[in-house]
Parts: sequence; C-alpha cells; structure tokens
Amino acid sequence: MELAMVGLGRMGANMAERLVRGGHRVVGSDPSAEARAKAADKGIEPAESLAAAVAALPSPRIVWLMVPAGDLVDQLLADLEPLLAADDVVIDGGNSLYKDSLRRAERASEKGLHFVDVGTSGGVWGLAEGYSMMVGGEDDVVDSLTPLFEALAPAPDKGWGHVGPAGAGHFTKMVHNGIEYGLMQAYAEGFAIMGKKTEFGVDLHQVAEIWRHGSVVRSWLLDLTADALDKNPGLEGIAPYVSDSGEGRWTVAEALELDVSAPVITLSLLERLRSREADSFGDKLLAAMRNEFGGHAIKSD
Repeated sequence: MELAMVGLGRMGANMAERLVRGGHRVVGSDPSAEARAKAADKGIEPAESLAAAVAALPSPRIVWLMVPAGDLVDQLLADLEPLLAADDVVIDGGNSLYKDSLRRAERASEKGLHFVDVGTSGGVWGLAEGYSMMVGGEDDVVDSLTPLFEALAPAPDKGWGHVGPAGAGHFTKMVHNGIEYGLMQAYAEGFAIMGKKTEFGVDLHQVAEIWRHGSVVRSWLLDLTADALDKNPGLEGIAPYVSDSGEGRWTVAEALELDVSAPVITLSLLERLRSREADSFGDKLLAAMRNEFGGHAIKSD
C-alpha cells in the first residue's frame, strides 16, 4: 500500500520504517529537515510539505498522523481538508482524547472523507517487536487498511483489532493507559517496600529477574523494570518526578462519568501528581520504567 506518515518523531519514524520493511511505500512529512533526512536513510520518501506528501500519493489517499494530541491534530486536519478528495482516509495514531476523535470523524464525514482512530502502544520497542493497535472506524475502511495493520503488528493476526466505530480506538487506548498507570504503581510500591527492609539486604534486580519467569506477576513492564534496576540499582541521578500524558486523567474522568469505581487507576494518577512534591524510590522507578518502554526523558536529580 501507499501512504503518507505525518510526524517523523520517536513513534512516527519507527512506524514508517516498519511499514517500509513490510513492503509498503511511505512518504514522510515533518517540519524538521533532520527528521526527514533520517527517514530517507530508512527508505522513507521525504516530502518538504504536507501538500507535497499528499500530491505524491495515488487516490484514494491515506494520510497517517503521528503527532501530539490536541490543537496540532486539528490544525493538521484543517490544512489537509483542501488537499484531500472524497474517499481519502485520515488516520490519527496519536493519543487523542476519544471525544475529539468523535468530533473529527463527524467533520471528516461531512467533507466526504474517512477518519480512523488508532490507539497505538509499543513505544520505542515497536520497530523491533511490533505495535499493539486498537482501531476505530467504518468497517469497510478499516478492512481496506488491514495490510498496514498487519505489517505494524507483532504478527498479522496478533496485537491489533478493529474494536468499534470511530472513537472506539482512542477510547480503548485511553483505558489501556489507565491500566498501565495502575500496574506501574503497584510494581513501584512493591519494590520500594522491599528496598526499605534493609536488614534483609534484598537485591531488587535479582527479585525482578526471579519474578520474570513463572510468576503470576510476570509482564513486559516487569522485564523493563529488571532492565532498569540492572543498569542503575540505586536509581542514582533520577529525580522522583513522574509525568503523565493525560490519558490517566481522562480514564479517571470517564470512570466518574460512568459511575464506575476505579480506585487503583485513580490513586496511581494521584501518586504521579504527588511525585512532583516529594521524594521516593518508587517514583524514581516509575520514571525509569517510562524511559525504558517509551524513551521518555528522565528528569535529573
């Protein structure tokens, strides 16, 4: 297939490269000349403008956005409207609020366009391991995009799925990230408890490695935790400041709106907010885990 990837940052560039490896033609657009040059080295065709990227594609065109959620998505959609024609497809693969995706899908439909929202997980490991994707959109449109999802996923039949109409993809990814908050918080607290029991002298990296095999708490997050503790057992130089991308907040707000009790996710979000005011080993470990799975910057101590 042929498509344009708009946004060649940490996620977009790797996804474009994986698509190229899968035999697809990708035209890459990014305001950074450096990002375009790096993409070109990976077989991605650079386009110096959004208009150039669209013009390089056959109809019906597919434009995949991998940019930060918020106003930038709306601005790009407004810029794309005069460049696209009926039956062209716009995919938002970022972490947009699902309510924004519902609004954008309605606007696209009014213009004769198709809007697909793809909640995407995989972080900096996605290029090698594949991405988990939760896809929202019209049945026939999603079906037509199947080869792209199969190339990006860990396997053609694993790690992705059409979860519902437009908005469902980002809704599901929002909840996914809320669950992630809770899992990470539980690991951080458990390791902090073990580290505090100084008379036992527990080797936290050793315990993480033990739990990785056969334990009911084994997971990819635990693998990354073990890796972080191996590199820096005392987490020296890592400030106990844990950022949040916003999706945890949205999940908690949705739980309140739906009258669903979600204390673990809610408290994990509050702990992240608290980390910006206090010092703790658990918060340092959370920051280290975010760096391990997503390449998120670590705030120096």
